[in-house]
Amino acid sequence: MKGGENLSKKVKKLKENDFLSISARIRVLENRLLTAERMERMIDAKDAGDAAKVLGECGYPELGEVTNSALDAMLAQAQAALFADMGKAVGNEALMDVFRVKYDYHNAKTLVKAEALKLDQDRLLLGGGRYAPAALAEDYRREDLRAYTETFREAVNHAREVLGSSGDPQQADFILDRAYFQELSHLAGQSGSKFLEGYVAMLIDAANLRAAVRAARLAKAGEFLRAVLVPGGSVSPEAIARAKGDELGKVFKNTGLASAAEAGAAVAVPNGRALTEFERMCDDAVMAYLAKARMIPFGEQPVIAYLYAREAEATAIRIILTGRMAGIDGSTIRQRLRRSYC
Repeated sequence: MKGGENLSKKVKKLKENDFLSISARIRVLENRLLTAERMERMIDAKDAGDAAKVLGECGYPELGEVTNSALDAMLAQAQAALFADMGKAVGNEALMDVFRVKYDYHNAKTLVKAEALKLDQDRLLLGGGRYAPAALAEDYRREDLRAYTETFREAVNHAREVLGSSGDPQQADFILDRAYFQELSHLAGQSGSKFLEGYVAMLIDAANLRAAVRAARLAKAGEFLRAVLVPGGSVSPEAIARAKGDELGKVFKNTGLASAAEAGAAVAVPNGRALTEFERMCDDAVMAYLAKARMIPFGEQPVIAYLYAREAEATAIRIILTGRMAGIDGSTIRQRLRRSYC
């Protein structure tokens, strides 16, 4: 569906009783998630083929030959099935769109940069968003995005103009990222879920914290950082922009990212240590927020947490299997993995 219509018309008011059936089913589905124990078995397996066999316990089909293209196809198919299943069961389009919208913005970035480079990059477009990739690509080339949300349409057109005139893909990314988070905040509000709003605020805080650490490492602050930071989190962009790199721990001390911010402050210097641990802590903080849903028997919270857990699962599968195919040692793969939902 294209997103030009008023979202308030297609969102039901949330009631806990609406989620009784799906919450119970999700508790069963959680048993099939890629647990820490299953990850370890994949890492310790004899080879990539044996590692992939563990995924059968999670409901994935047998891969046969383990290749990047086969892995991509399997995960894309699983994602499409997940969104179709959950979307039908949940009946709250804004809630589902919070998890779909990032694919639209990935595709927008791909199309804008491909046009600037005069390349055909349609193979890099991803399904799973609100807009079918092929239709979006066709409409983009016809310069007709009237049927898409106003925020998306204006951001794509602006990014296209800026990249065409400046040749700076980073500026185009900033424009599209800001619009992405703006849509996330709007959709979360339209969903009627305070828990989902908290999740989106956490995503924005994490994105802003990462931006502040990277800006400090590049010795860039002031207007550069203000152009990158986005509103909608629990910490204002201005408070982050005013802080020096080593002060980030104080700025985020009352948030779920407090520990990650302390770690970020320690590496927020030019030529600082690698960001691997800091990045992991940011992702783990988001997972910790969502893990609270496991204590809620029914409602939209288990649905939201499960959708994120499946995203995180796909990321972990990619890290492990691509690592195994490349011959990367187990300890390095473990360092790249994030906290599992269960």
